[in-house]
Amino acid sequence: MFYMYVLYSPAIDRYYVGQTSDLRRRYTEHNSGCSKWTSRTNDWCLVYYEAYEARKYAQRREKALKKRAKGWTELLKRIGRKE
Repeated sequence: MFYMYVLYSPAIDRYYVGQTSDLRRRYTEHNSGCSKWTSRTNDWCLVYYEAYEARKYAQRREKALKKRAKGWTELLKRIGRKE
């Protein structure tokens, strides 16, 4: 399985979108400072994820959300968050 996930940091009020084949390992890496983009803080919360059978589908979804288009707005509504 491959996962597209969304993390949120209350300390810096930012979201992070990523994809991985091991969600638990990746989440731990984000909160331990191993990831360049999320190392500013260690309070990341997993707020949403989707599972896919192939990496290419998780990557497509990640890229679509990173464009912050209508898909991003709809996802935030789905999880009950505001940007």
